[in-house]
Amino acid sequence: MSSISLDLNGYTDVPDTKIAVVVTYLEMLSRPDLADRRTPDGVTLERWQSPDPEDYRRLFRSIGDEWLWFGRLVMDRADLAEILRQSTREIFVAVREGKQLGLLEIDYSDPANPELAYFGLVPDAIGGGMGGWLMKAGIDMVWSRPETQRFWVHTCTGDSPQALGFYRAVGFKPYKRAIEVADDPRLLGVLEDHLGPHLPKLA
Repeated sequence: MSSISLDLNGYTDVPDTKIAVVVTYLEMLSRPDLADRRTPDGVTLERWQSPDPEDYRRLFRSIGDEWLWFGRLVMDRADLAEILRQSTREIFVAVREGKQLGLLEIDYSDPANPELAYFGLVPDAIGGGMGGWLMKAGIDMVWSRPETQRFWVHTCTGDSPQALGFYRAVGFKPYKRAIEVADDPRLLGVLEDHLGPHLPKLA
């Protein structure tokens, strides 16, 4: 297997079959002083207990296809089902008239340092204040637990360009960067070729 050395002061070629993104890790070390957010009309926040993997993937794709979210698409169904039924994982959905519009997934496997594992809205729910309301709900949940010392999340240059600014606006602060290289999910057949034009498919 060939290896590539990363040049930390210049350019490093990435194989055509791969994608590369810069990952930013963010954290909040105390509960932020956020104003209450009005619940969007007709929307409820519902706990999603042990979702069926295919139902979960449908919402995951509705939110993340444009941004090449692939982590849960390349997993074996049984492995994903095991993750989704973890007792330390809480999954919530924003719902209006029976339609799932947003995903809030928090991993409490390290009780002192819960992770915002996935967060997002379907495209037609963006822009009406639902994101701020959903995030405020998640922050309130996390900091209502006495064991919480730190809440963290990571985003990357493959995700929505609004994501980093949004996380900072609600109280997360950047603390670390990394470079992630992965197989292009379009070449794996889990996402269509036209998706993610901001990370062009090369092969």
